[in-house]
Amino acid sequence: MEKLLEVKDLRVAFPGKWETVRAVDGVSFQVFQGETFGLVGESGCGKSQTMRSLLGLLKSPGQVTGGQILYRNQDIAKMSQKELRKIRGREISLIFQEPMTSLNPVLRIRKQLYEAFEGEDLTKEERERRAIELLKLVGIPSPETRLDEYPHQFSGGMRQRAMIAIALGARPRLLLADEPTTALDVTIQDQIMKLLNQLKQELGMSIILVTHDLGVIAQMCDRVAVMYAGQIVEMTDTVTLFSRPRHPYTYGLMGSLPSEDTAGSALEAIGGSPPNLAHLPEGCPFAPRCKYATDICRRERPEAAQVEPGHWIRCHHPEITQTFQGLIQASDRTAREEDDHA
Repeated sequence: MEKLLEVKDLRVAFPGKWETVRAVDGVSFQVFQGETFGLVGESGCGKSQTMRSLLGLLKSPGQVTGGQILYRNQDIAKMSQKELRKIRGREISLIFQEPMTSLNPVLRIRKQLYEAFEGEDLTKEERERRAIELLKLVGIPSPETRLDEYPHQFSGGMRQRAMIAIALGARPRLLLADEPTTALDVTIQDQIMKLLNQLKQELGMSIILVTHDLGVIAQMCDRVAVMYAGQIVEMTDTVTLFSRPRHPYTYGLMGSLPSEDTAGSALEAIGGSPPNLAHLPEGCPFAPRCKYATDICRRERPEAAQVEPGHWIRCHHPEITQTFQGLIQASDRTAREEDDHA
């Protein structure tokens, strides 16, 4: 497969008067043509800042302090704003978390869609036709009349669809979806996810999907990276992640998912809180919350290591996989025994 994007050792910091927040701390991953790549983790782990840095959209005083962002072998991190404008929207588009704060409330949807076509030599009739086609593509009914409405006249799901239409306006090769269903109910969430998957197939684009929802990851993604405290702690294909998690944090996330097997019982929670990114612990950032942590975990930061082909983790004790697998197999046996008994 063609490599579309490669991020190498990306570092993003927010310097302050008294301290510096390391929001992204050595993140590396690749995205291939036509795939959906997922970034999952708790709020505040650096997912959104990673996405913003890919398009040079970090809010001041945030800045990329190290690493490379190679899009088709061009380093985005070294581009000027003029050069970035040639890529934003045209080659890489971004869907923000909350459409009501991303759409301009005083401009009609028509005007905001037309902005996606700027730079193209289109007549008024061609812009109109293209805008209607985009609204139809994302499933908005009566697009001819909807074009002249304002964002507040759209429902939450329709606003998100309008955001997707704008993001697709210049037919990008890579779509960054930053928690695109956060504010929507589960029915609309499912519709939006199915729509993104359909559009990926029809347009042949790649997607980076940012979410904290493992269910969405399982439904949508080909490969996935688990983020914690500004780092990727595990990265592999989606099937492997759900069947053979190798990092204690990933296993903790799996344990927090409700299922038929956990009906009527308390879910297993990860104790403690994520670390302050301005005051990270000396060793592994997850060590204070990890029940498998030892002295080396508290003393030294683990490096990313490949534990099987295509499967990377940051952990001093990859052997605890056997513990995880034993727990998973025991849970499966218990579930089967209960089904047989019933």
